Amino acid sequence: MQRMGMVIGIEPGKIDEYKALHAAVWPQVLATLAAANVRNYTIFLREPENLLFGYWEYHGSDFDADMRRIAADPETQRWWTFCEPCQRPLASRAEGEHWAMMPAVFHMD
Repeated sequence: MQRMGMVIGIEPGKIDEYKALHAAVWPQVLATLAAANVRNYTIFLREPENLLFGYWEYHGSDFDADMRRIAADPETQRWWTFCEPCQRPLASRAEGEHWAMMPAVFHMD
């Protein structure tokens, strides 16, 4: 299992919309994440900096293939059309990233 953290900005005027979307995530989107071996997924909001911090645990053996599976799902693609206008990707993210991935520097069980 891999613990993974990621960060992205959020448009200040879209915070309520983003919260409403995530209060009722579409079942197919959740099923696609689960089928791609994503577990324990949480998104945190930090205001007034307007940052979203995402955390999940990846339980698969081929992360790239599982991420392609998520990206290929039509319902997830439709979900992203609602979420992406709320988000502000960080200028410092790596090429090809939407959410900027973060390396772990500490963990305690």
